[in-house]
Amino acid sequence: MSAPTPETAENPDRARSSLEALRTEIAKAVVGQDPAVTGLVVALLCRGHVLLEGVPGVAKTLLVRALAASLDVDTKRVQFTPDLMPSDITGSLVYDARTAEFSFQAGPVFTNLLLADEINRTPPKTQSALLEAMEERQVTVDGTPRPLPEPFLVAATQNPVEYEGTYPLPEAQLDRFLLKLTVPLPTRQDEIDVLTRHAEGFNPRDLRAAGVRPVAGPADLEAARAAVAKTSVSTEIAGYVVDICRATRESPSLTLGVSPRGATALLSTARAWAWLTGRDYVIPDDVKALALPTLRHRIQVRPEAEMEGVTPDSVITAILAHVPVPR
Repeated sequence: MSAPTPETAENPDRARSSLEALRTEIAKAVVGQDPAVTGLVVALLCRGHVLLEGVPGVAKTLLVRALAASLDVDTKRVQFTPDLMPSDITGSLVYDARTAEFSFQAGPVFTNLLLADEINRTPPKTQSALLEAMEERQVTVDGTPRPLPEPFLVAATQNPVEYEGTYPLPEAQLDRFLLKLTVPLPTRQDEIDVLTRHAEGFNPRDLRAAGVRPVAGPADLEAARAAVAKTSVSTEIAGYVVDICRATRESPSLTLGVSPRGATALLSTARAWAWLTGRDYVIPDDVKALALPTLRHRIQVRPEAEMEGVTPDSVITAILAHVPVPR
């Protein structure tokens, strides 16, 4: 990873401006979806991974491609299919007849931004190939650990309405994602804007022609992460995060509550959001703003409650309304 320039390292505001400029660039390709864009930026700051969920045609893949085009980093895309093998992602040893030796051929996971398209269409064996990469940021092949480049972020997509031929992600895999972002259908005006752009010649497969350019790089990310690490967290805010997570473990609607790792993730995303909004300290509203995307995939609703219309989002929203807010 390249070192930040003196100007960027000494001026966190410059790094913040670079990351905020990502929104402008992504908006050249994607209409609306501001919460998802914000989530992707927060994940970059927290060195976390993102799961994007939405029905087909809401620009999940385009969103990640636009982010990649706005960053000066290496990016690769993998279309997950039922016949995809773990080595298709991580790489494998290849025999070289000229040298009579095996050499490692790196897979697409050796990149900065990996787009895992329709991740739930591949069997658990292949899904698990990403576990070590996402958590340890390395790949072990034939007993040899091989570090992944930095920064490294997995942005995975999945379809929530089609279950035929899919393999739901296990809890251990879901827990590796820092955020689960829902990508909803656009509003009427946003959809009109999408059609107008296409009528004017916009080609989603040619983002460069749409004017999308890199506006931030590894140096900006490193400087931004250093600034986020200095964002202060009071004891009261830490207690507020813990109370929210403990309330999920006590909820009668849930069979599984948020683990301590989930609490750590919520604190991390709240700090990143606080810094992005221009503060060097966390307030309760920062925690509330990131609670849903950080926690919704870390809890399980009881089947009987699910039949009554209870959802992870409704449980978390109710908890946020009842847990006392620190003054």
